Amino acid sequence: MTGKTLKKAFEPGHGYTKEDWDAVESPELTEEELAQFRPAQEVLPPEFFQGIEEARRARGRPSVEAPKQVVSIRLDPDVIAKFKATGKGWQSRINDVLKKAKVG
Repeated sequence: MTGKTLKKAFEPGHGYTKEDWDAVESPELTEEELAQFRPAQEVLPPEFFQGIEEARRARGRPSVEAPKQVVSIRLDPDVIAKFKATGKGWQSRINDVLKKAKVG
């Protein structure tokens, strides 16, 4: 809930009516109610957490056999400008040029 603030009073234009606002009763929890809370791992089945972990692993880029390495290299500004002018993927094009170079 980052970036959102709790509304203390009804404000029109948020997709619900004054009647909807008045129908919801959610008082703040008391200290006694908070003390009764238990960790999710004590309450939810292990399958829940397995599903969460599987979903987390499925996100992101697929793993590759030989991942690229991060390096720092100094290039002339005009070289960088020419590659950037070619559009998205300009770093990969630099990589391709370096692969084709006759080094050694």
